[in-house]
Amino acid sequence: MFGLGAMEVLVILVIAFLLFGPKELPEIGKQVGKAVKGFKDTTEDLRQSVEPEINMITQEFKSVEQDLETSMKEAEEQIKGATEQATDSGGSKAV
Repeated sequence: MFGLGAMEVLVILVIAFLLFGPKELPEIGKQVGKAVKGFKDTTEDLRQSVEPEINMITQEFKSVEQDLETSMKEAEEQIKGATEQATDSGGSKAV
């Protein structure tokens, strides 16, 4: 639980019991529980609203990456074609 061992949790509970007393401790526990639940609900709402945007951005990056790869392949083919034309039109080399 939050990286705490049983002994640490026990010490925290004893200190809380001594500070707040047996009458206030259940109410404080309820408030902490509500706060944790509210935090979980808020993070879930945030995740649900941000996740579609992240997926859309990821798809756009993949599309741009594919376009870039296609452009690079076309450029390589054009360069190869130009070098082949240059060597063919240049004639044979003298030895």
